[in-house]
This record gives sequence, C-alpha cells and structure tokens, in this order.
Amino acid sequence: MESRTGKPLAGRTALVTGSARGLGRMTALELAALGCNVAVNYVRSEADAAELVERLRAAGVRAAAIRADVADPAAPKRLVADVERELGAGVDILVNNAGPFIRERRRFAEYAEDEAEALMQGNLLGPMRLDRLVIPGMRERRWGRIVHFGFGRAGEARGWPHRAAYAAAKVGLVSLTKTLAVEEAASGITVNMVCPGDIRGEHKEMGIEDVRGLADPESPGQRPGAGEDVARVVAFLCDPASDYVTGNVIEVTGGFDPIRNYIPQG
Repeated sequence: MESRTGKPLAGRTALVTGSARGLGRMTALELAALGCNVAVNYVRSEADAAELVERLRAAGVRAAAIRADVADPAAPKRLVADVERELGAGVDILVNNAGPFIRERRRFAEYAEDEAEALMQGNLLGPMRLDRLVIPGMRERRWGRIVHFGFGRAGEARGWPHRAAYAAAKVGLVSLTKTLAVEEAASGITVNMVCPGDIRGEHKEMGIEDVRGLADPESPGQRPGAGEDVARVVAFLCDPASDYVTGNVIEVTGGFDPIRNYIPQG
C-alpha cells in the first residue's frame, strides 16, 4: 500500500499498546515516520498520550489517544472498537508492548495471588485477546503485522528467579508467536516477537545518537541501549517487504543476559 509519498506504511493503521511513554512511544514515532496512522494507548499517562498525538499529527498522520488497560479482560474489545471509530479503519499493525512488570525481586511464593494473576493477564492473556480480535480483519485485507514484546532470552524458556509469573507469561507468548505465524502465514499476516534488553528510564525515549559514547555498567565497553534500537526493529518487521520474516524471536539486548546465576537463600 505504499503511496505516492514513498512511505511504505502510508494508509496503514497501527495500534501500539502502552505507547504514551517509553519503548511504545518510540515505536509509535517510528511507525508514523513511515506513514502509518497510530492509535496511542495509555492507562494513566493521559497528558503524555495527548502530547504524543499532537506530535504524530504534526508529522502528517492520523492519530488518536485511547485509554484502556489490556490487563482488564473487558478492555481489548472496547480498545479495538475505539481504534476503528477514531481512525476510521481496522488495525493493520498490532504492537503488544504494554505489560505490567514488578521490578522488586521476589520469589514466586511471596507474590500475592492477585499480583501473579495481574502479570499473566497483562503480559499473556491481554495480548492473546487483542490478537484474536484483530486477526479476522487482517485476514480479510490479506495483510497484517503482529509484534509481541518479550524479554532477553525469552525464547530459551529458561528459569528466571524472582520473575516467575512475568517470565511464564512472556514464554507463553513465545509459543503463541510461533503458532500464529504458522496459522496466519497464508493470510499475509506475520507474527514476531521483539525482546528488548535492560533499557531503563530516560534511555527508553532516547535515540541511538543520544546514548552514543555513554557507558553501560552492565556491559563494559558497550553503550547503553536506546528506545530507537527497539523501535527500528519493530518498524523493520512491519515493513511490507518483511513478509518473509515471521515466527521469530528477535533480541535487541546488546548481548546482555538478564537472567543471573541465582543462589537460593534460606
């Protein structure tokens, strides 16, 4: 659907969950630069979402901010319907970026039941619901891109002490990624997973040149990762010419391994 503008995603509609801030925001900006109309999804960051929408519109694409918590079982259906109403088209590109994460280190038995369930809802069941909702329209149009977000080494299904529920959800998403890639290939839909490294804080919204020359204490001799590193990979996967790339788990980690050797205590 490349238009006379020369932008490969002109006329396409993308839904990027959790995109008011961080990696989702950088992804939204990257897709808009390729001509894509973008639905900005948020839960609490209303002001950030509104500011991003104005920036996207200034870039010449249609954009809308839509509040929805993908961890809420009732939210995905409303979210997809709102995107179609606000942007006037079905979802061609779904980037499942949103997902709760508890940074405090705790063993699995120390999680409250509702905490563990919330991690599963937001990181596995929410994306599953959204995938199921957008696939019929993608099939009808014979074109679609689904990108899931994981974590470094998720494809290996290794144990991750202190992150049990989160890791279990994302590893489940690995299997879903590969399954959908096979099931939907004949319909022109690709499904891939991008696994960011430990990109923290303000670096999530930085470009590559912004972090060039900075030191990364976790990886001596290497620069820190930036949001642009991840967004560029997502944009590549969404490009119409990337239709031969599907079912992959792609790490954007700088070689960093988030799963440390663990010595049980007590």
